[in-house]
Amino acid sequence: MSTGYIDTVVAAIHAEAKDILRYDLVDAQGHGLPPFEPGAHLEVYLPNGLIRHYSLCNDFQDVSHYSIGVGLSPTSRGGSKYLHGALKVGDRLRVSTPRNNFPIDQSGEHFTFIAGGIGITPILAMIRWCVAHGKPWQLHYLARSRLRAAFLDELQDFSQQNVHTHFLDENAGKALDVDVAVAALPSDSHIYCCGPASLMESVQAAGEVSHGHERMHFEWFGGKAPNSGDLQSFKLVLRSSGEELEVPADRSILEVLEEKGHCVPFSCREGLCGSCETRVLSGTPDHRDFILSDITRAEGKSMLICVSRAKTAVLELDI
Repeated sequence: MSTGYIDTVVAAIHAEAKDILRYDLVDAQGHGLPPFEPGAHLEVYLPNGLIRHYSLCNDFQDVSHYSIGVGLSPTSRGGSKYLHGALKVGDRLRVSTPRNNFPIDQSGEHFTFIAGGIGITPILAMIRWCVAHGKPWQLHYLARSRLRAAFLDELQDFSQQNVHTHFLDENAGKALDVDVAVAALPSDSHIYCCGPASLMESVQAAGEVSHGHERMHFEWFGGKAPNSGDLQSFKLVLRSSGEELEVPADRSILEVLEEKGHCVPFSCREGLCGSCETRVLSGTPDHRDFILSDITRAEGKSMLICVSRAKTAVLELDI
């Protein structure tokens, strides 16, 4: 769940690439902002009522401001479209305190970053962390063209032997051979990937063979559809009242609770933020989120009720 909210002011807006803007946010009262770790993101509460999640891309050592990069989605439902078209310098913007579902393993000795398009935003903060702590790193940055690759100027500040770019228009439209690139990485490298779902799925498939699941890290900000399988209805039991509710195959637990008048915390409705994490008292959850660890999933003691379901006929929750 969010630990709090911050009222910020848009201090600056920068064009970082075609259809990508960077927004610098400062505290509305002139105070310093809460610290954050690389990989963290903000929930942004837009004036049009939408809530969106954007990674922090500025230096974790500088909390005089927060910077987020926003790509204009051609299928925007009002989030990036609003930010690109309506938000101006001086406007107020409410955000959450930073939360982190994509933390960097600070005990690692080598780091490889694979970023696709706007996926460079959390990676940029991680690179700065590696430089500050003297950790070996390398970046593979993929985009359709240089014009659509954000933060190229900032990447020039780092050792260019660490930065590998791959632009489709400079490679006759041929995508990076992910299998070859991942196989060539140091065996002890932690791999962090953010970008289109197709890229992350390719990296995941290649990396789990060569590096193992524990060294693979992904930021799924939408785009990856959980495997739906054959969805079944199940019975939901609420511990506080003993109420029994039927969750049909075409409805989520969260939707059923809302329909019955129960107020429960939520935000993204996509299994991405953790706001709706709920304790499981009995039954086996069918985890369909993107953020719970394998250990937490195996324990089966909590679940994200916006997307996850039940493997058993009955599921009892601490609600």
